[in-house]
Amino acid sequence: MGQQPASLTITNARIFDGSSAELTEGDVHIVDGVIVDPGTVEDRAATTIDARGGTVVPGLIDAHCHAYGIGLDMVGIESSPLSYVALKAAQRLNNALCRGFTTVRDVAGGDPGLASALDEGLVAAPRYFYTGPALSQTGGHGDPRPGDRDLCAGHSHMTEVVDGVDAVRTAVRDRFRRGAHAIKIMTSGGVVSLTDPIHRPQYSVDEVRAITDEAARRGSYVAAHAYSPEAIEHSVVNGVRSIEHGNLLDEPTARLMADHGAFLVPTLAAYDAMDRRGDAVGLNPISKAKNREVLDSGKHAIELARAAGVRVGFGTDLMGDLEDDQLVGLRLQVEVLGVLDALRSATSVNAQLLGRDDLGRIGAGAAGDLLLFDGDPFADASLLWNEKGRTVIRAGAVV
Repeated sequence: MGQQPASLTITNARIFDGSSAELTEGDVHIVDGVIVDPGTVEDRAATTIDARGGTVVPGLIDAHCHAYGIGLDMVGIESSPLSYVALKAAQRLNNALCRGFTTVRDVAGGDPGLASALDEGLVAAPRYFYTGPALSQTGGHGDPRPGDRDLCAGHSHMTEVVDGVDAVRTAVRDRFRRGAHAIKIMTSGGVVSLTDPIHRPQYSVDEVRAITDEAARRGSYVAAHAYSPEAIEHSVVNGVRSIEHGNLLDEPTARLMADHGAFLVPTLAAYDAMDRRGDAVGLNPISKAKNREVLDSGKHAIELARAAGVRVGFGTDLMGDLEDDQLVGLRLQVEVLGVLDALRSATSVNAQLLGRDDLGRIGAGAAGDLLLFDGDPFADASLLWNEKGRTVIRAGAVV
């Protein structure tokens, strides 16, 4: 029982195609889950929606999502049965779809079982691109163990500790064997991890190069969790294509990213949510202090990246109950980039990052993934983060 592609026509719509600054007026036709040229449509679609002057945009893409991120306690996640984590993940993915995210990139988690269940339509969910568990050095951002305890929390649902050139090569090859879209590595400290300074680069040059070499030969790429200029440079010059977070980016490093064709995937929603709601969700005091280090710099990093010509995507990185702030990420990015570029980030730019020219756009041959607003988000940006007044369409079917 898969998710069956459907035929649908949206009439009387204002259309943002994912890139152009100018909106067009007209209809969008979807046949068998794919957008088609209006001139090729012979029969009336099974379903017709009158947009009544509303605005249709490509389905949104969250390029930094954690389906298995069911809480902020990494030891708790990694010591939980996968069956439980996967059921919670399915619920989280369904929630994301209902908000208008028709595609997500899971950059620390996912596996063939969850992907197959989604493909078979066992739960309504976005298109799902996963990396498998992120790679971390011992004591790195993906090592969930506190410094004062020796314990085993090694299910590797979200992260796996792997050290050494040969070991990371094997780990990368195995992820691709299991259907990974790309590879995620930790090349700096992080907020949720308890034992690693945020600024310090992680993994050796040889380890990073081994990982990126394996990914490149597979025709894929590597995404790196990195905050500081040192960690970003360490990643990019050794072949990393996608910098996640990047809050502490400076101007020279932004130019370096542009020179190497690297993407920046900011995750403003995560820091804002942890700052406002950290106490309510039991955020560790160490993590609270780390969050304050990067909270105010994320927007400036986006400004620097845009000025340098870096392609800026969109991600949220929300763990546990914080997931319901996913649309807040759009508001925060609009505050920096404006509506047009924020929407480009969450559609066409993220599609470029994924290497999928059928996503993030409205045009013939594109996937029939759309988000229809009752009004005009270019005139009233709050429509982007207000869950009401929207219709979500996935492969031509109304969610």
